[in-house]
Amino acid sequence: MTDAKTSIDETVKANDVVLYMKGTKSMPQCGFSSRVAGVLNYMGVDFTDVNVLADDAIRQGIKDYSEWPTIPQLYVKGEFVGGCDIITEMTLSGELDQLFESNGVTYDKDAAEKIREANG
Repeated sequence: MTDAKTSIDETVKANDVVLYMKGTKSMPQCGFSSRVAGVLNYMGVDFTDVNVLADDAIRQGIKDYSEWPTIPQLYVKGEFVGGCDIITEMTLSGELDQLFESNGVTYDKDAAEKIREANG
């Protein structure tokens, strides 16, 4: 498990935004992963996707790394943000915009507003 932890640690620290998910950003393989990847894609966020289905050590390792039992898991600037429900709430409240802005992550503000309008 040490190799998985090292790999995860290097990935989350080397990339501004990382989504550990089932599937890929272009082909999610579960509804929760699809929702978070869809939000990030729609908002134009440049993010690294890691398919946990491709590696059992990473699949378990990410849960141990974050001490969070579910996937997907979003990291911004090396910090764990949350899973699907938390990202959905943060998107709708505008907190995700604030997190991106405070960390210098580029995203489409108009797209973020459209998500809120459609779900308001």
